[in-house]
Amino acid sequence: MIGMANSDLSRRRFLGLAAVQSAAALGLERIALGSEQDSDSLPSFVPALVVGSGYGGAVSALRLGEAGVRTLVLEEGKLWNEPGPDGEVFCSVLDPDRRSTWLRTRTQTPLGTFLWLDVVNRDIERFTGVLDRVEHPNMAIYQGRGVGGGSLVNGGMAVVPERRALRRALPTVSPESMYERYFPRARRQLGVNEISPAWFEHTEWYRYARVARRHANRAGLDSVLVPNVYDFAHMRREAEGEAPRSALAAEVIYGNNYGKRSLDRTYLADAVGTGNVRIESLRRVRSVRREPDGTLVVSVRRIDESGTVLESREVGCRWLFLGAGSNGTTELLLRSRETGSLPELSEHLGQGWGTNGNVMFGRSNPLWDPTGGRQSTIPVVGIDDRNNPHGPVFAESVPLPAGVETFVSLHLAITENPERGRFVFDSASDSARLLWDPDQGQPSVTAARATFDPVNRANGTIYRRDLFGDTRAFEDRFTYHPLGGCVLGAATDGHGRVRGCPGLYVTDGSLIPGAVGVNPFVTITALAERNVEHVLAADIGVRR
Repeated sequence: MIGMANSDLSRRRFLGLAAVQSAAALGLERIALGSEQDSDSLPSFVPALVVGSGYGGAVSALRLGEAGVRTLVLEEGKLWNEPGPDGEVFCSVLDPDRRSTWLRTRTQTPLGTFLWLDVVNRDIERFTGVLDRVEHPNMAIYQGRGVGGGSLVNGGMAVVPERRALRRALPTVSPESMYERYFPRARRQLGVNEISPAWFEHTEWYRYARVARRHANRAGLDSVLVPNVYDFAHMRREAEGEAPRSALAAEVIYGNNYGKRSLDRTYLADAVGTGNVRIESLRRVRSVRREPDGTLVVSVRRIDESGTVLESREVGCRWLFLGAGSNGTTELLLRSRETGSLPELSEHLGQGWGTNGNVMFGRSNPLWDPTGGRQSTIPVVGIDDRNNPHGPVFAESVPLPAGVETFVSLHLAITENPERGRFVFDSASDSARLLWDPDQGQPSVTAARATFDPVNRANGTIYRRDLFGDTRAFEDRFTYHPLGGCVLGAATDGHGRVRGCPGLYVTDGSLIPGAVGVNPFVTITALAERNVEHVLAADIGVRR
């Protein structure tokens, strides 16, 4: 509970992490305490069921568990707790293997080439790896697969949006409650911390970020050091040879073995530690229906590590929380509406989707301005161009951990692109299809150019055209930050209740329409805290 003694919180997390270790020792794909750990089958009914274990699902699981509500979490990806042949759970960016990629035979990073050579991606064995790339016409959506969702594969930049951006994205949500109550709560629970400015200024591992900052400053742009969920004290011990390396060993998009406070080590560990939450992985939820008595029933497929379906089951619940991400939650609801199992769902379902204005690009630096052969994979510098005539731009200085000097400054710009796509259900493929025109990414490219053209002029740098498989300088055909599809106040009410189906809630990034101006996971977490607190009080009868 909020206000719980630190000793109680520590004990709860200890119990949750012990359950993870126990699952690893037993070779299980579930996390639970006591008799729940020994149960081989899914229950036919649980009071609360959570689909997905990313930020929204993790918040829901913890707060339901704290409230004494027996809760089952179903996650399509693996429980990442067993070491591979190299003795580590996750593989590095530089040496990817089957652990890297979800059910494909080749890795698929946004950076496809270097000097137009296909030296970035590798052939791999098909496996339920940790990073998925969902392909739609004209757009690819990256998402994490595993217990912890996107927290396993992101760079951990824990940014709170400006009030202006929050009001634009979520006009019905009180900014005062978010900034005074829910953002601080989310940051505490996520374990947000800040890099030491003094260490940042001298360490070789962030030379690339200091170069990007200096280039931006020469063009009159501000830059900021950004908080993160990676443990910076651990990173400093990595640099000093006193701790095993992770951020300093080219680990990030395929998972971090050490240092990162991903959800399986924070929210989800605490949820299991309540004794009321059980997490089952390699479970794919396909549809939802509602019985006449109000019971919500989900169809669940158990898969193995090659993606083969082993069995199908149904599980009923009283309260169902969807946290499968923008793509997954929207697809599940669209399928349920279009196949007739939940025919009363809103006509607004599927709308308001956006990329959070993501666009990636690189700049080629002169030989006297190296970025360093040793680069921390955890980004900490954001270039902040609030006065851009085409809309605010927040650009991360992104590592390129090649292990050698590349003279490349790589950036991921987040723009407030107003363009929106929508999902429709394609019955032929039994999946949601995103309608997104290639030209809809142009506002992001235009805004990024307006920020970085002056940077190039001020520093004698040029855009790289060899990084994305063709000659384009800006890559806007993918997103790390998919948002929308089940927009708050449209497809749901003002607290995530799905219109047309009592007892059904959305709790992830699909609630946020299109863009929030910065990395979105802290906003998703805080919004979930707000919504779940209200639902517990108003619908379940639990007050905090």
